[in-house]
Amino acid sequence: MNNTDDTSATSGDAIIPASEPRRGSGAVWLLTVVLFAEALAMIILVGVLIVDILTLPAASITSAIALTVLVAIGAVFVSAVAVGALRRRGWIRGGAVIWQLVQLAIAVGAFQGAYAQPAIGWALVAPSILVLVLLFTPSVMSAIRREEPGVDAPA
Repeated sequence: MNNTDDTSATSGDAIIPASEPRRGSGAVWLLTVVLFAEALAMIILVGVLIVDILTLPAASITSAIALTVLVAIGAVFVSAVAVGALRRRGWIRGGAVIWQLVQLAIAVGAFQGAYAQPAIGWALVAPSILVLVLLFTPSVMSAIRREEPGVDAPA
């Protein structure tokens, strides 16, 4: 059996296939783009909150700073998930689902109350549902599946 046609490199005892079964489909790329757009939106929101702290009077500066820190943590989290999606890491599925559920909860709040902002609610609902659907499409699931540690690639 000649493995030179099937393999591109070896790593220790494991043979790495030349073809990349984890290569991205259109759904994988759309997922990655949407996650990066969400990360960018969060980074912009952190910037807006910092400008607000510096330029507008706050009823509670402590609360304003705490909110900004929480949003910054969220921005780092979403950015990490987006980079993980770009690298086709298996761990991103859980993080992306959690983030979409957080966005949906915020969207519900945007639809309700005396200061309801339905436009913001829809702007949060649309990408959240899109990402949730994409995460469970067969092409995305196969592209970002977890590799089992200690299992050699097929020869």
